[in-house]
Amino acid sequence: MPMKSLVLKSMLAATITICGASLKAAVTQTPPPGFASIFNGKDLSGWWGATTEDPRVYMALPPEQFKQKHDSSLSDIAQHWRVENGELVNDGCGLFLTTDKNYGDFELLIDYKTVPRADSGIYLRGVPQVQIWDSTEKEKFSLGADKGSGGLWNNSPGAPGKDPLVKADKPFGEWNHFRVIMVGSRATVWLNDKLVVDNAILENYYNHDIPVPAKGPLQLQTHGGEIRWRNAFIREIPSDESNKILRGNDPGGFVSVFNGRDFDGWAGPIDDYEVREKSIVCRPHKGGTIHTQAKYSDFIARVEFKLPPGGNNGLAIRYPGEGDTAYVGMCELQILDDTAPQYAKLDPRQYCSSIYGMVAAHRNYLRPLGDWNYEEVTVKGSKIKVEMNGVVVVDADVAKVTQFMADSAHPGKDRTSGNFGFAGHDDPVMFRNISIKPLK
Repeated sequence: MPMKSLVLKSMLAATITICGASLKAAVTQTPPPGFASIFNGKDLSGWWGATTEDPRVYMALPPEQFKQKHDSSLSDIAQHWRVENGELVNDGCGLFLTTDKNYGDFELLIDYKTVPRADSGIYLRGVPQVQIWDSTEKEKFSLGADKGSGGLWNNSPGAPGKDPLVKADKPFGEWNHFRVIMVGSRATVWLNDKLVVDNAILENYYNHDIPVPAKGPLQLQTHGGEIRWRNAFIREIPSDESNKILRGNDPGGFVSVFNGRDFDGWAGPIDDYEVREKSIVCRPHKGGTIHTQAKYSDFIARVEFKLPPGGNNGLAIRYPGEGDTAYVGMCELQILDDTAPQYAKLDPRQYCSSIYGMVAAHRNYLRPLGDWNYEEVTVKGSKIKVEMNGVVVVDADVAKVTQFMADSAHPGKDRTSGNFGFAGHDDPVMFRNISIKPLK
């Protein structure tokens, strides 16, 4: 949607000196409702300098080491970045301007204006990048410059989002406007109000085997020519809104399997569960696997869950209706409070969204306790993909698993159909908005 009109406030001109030049920052602008400014229009407060480097590395530094890295970058930033008339200006060289604050799910609004032959971009959570091209530079047509700006250029060739859906760049001398929504690993980008990336996964440039970080900084890249930025505003997206963005409206073929009132259509030890706040909840000190009466072969399941402290449950996949689904069903997908002290030393294949005892999930993508998490599970043949909060945390073929936790065999892993359900473990884990789409 178009950016809301901005109210301009006159500011007392402040003179600053960078690289020997006197510069004036005359104007700051008010962000739209719900947004905060990440650039104050006057100086470089709130920013430091980094380059193309894995943000997980510097975010993991001890505080004193990170401060040393942060502060040592500021002289380079002062050399190559300046503020003119409420605009951030870079000379095409130097470190990338990097926010002090790290962001999870967010909506970003920002304008830029650049020059012929320049090449830049915006790093999302420190990962490259939303691309900015000179789309007329024929020497870079082989790299995709002719397709225009806004694509996730560092994604793999042919991957969704790699190239923009349409060319939306304005002529040189005019300001371009980006709107970027990032939820989990998924990015949607509008350039000049045209959709150029539609809910594509941003690949981790630094390690394609793991997802992008759950949180990280924004970076404005410098690369070969002057670029100017203004109207830089961000809105942090709360979890309920993130879940709605990820789910959208269930497309055709999805069927709700829980009516929010009772256990119609369900079987198993349903007396050990209750319906509370339109959610399925395991009663205290109860448990067992409740499941749909319907059976599924290949399917996509969508569900939201909320964990109490230390909460433990699981999704039963192709469950036969009796026994321990982790072993006699195709699998149990673990639902667990990974942060609880009693779980600090588990086998990696026991943490949240793991294929229990067989395949470990990527960690640190759970929302804080008390927030609802969104999970989408795709089961095709012997393959299972789990996307939690917009991040693919498992993508595995259980037919190829030969090593099992505690050397305990999983005789049900090759099961081709069964029920879907919840494997309760005494804790009041909550499940809601449960829908399933059979694939065959």
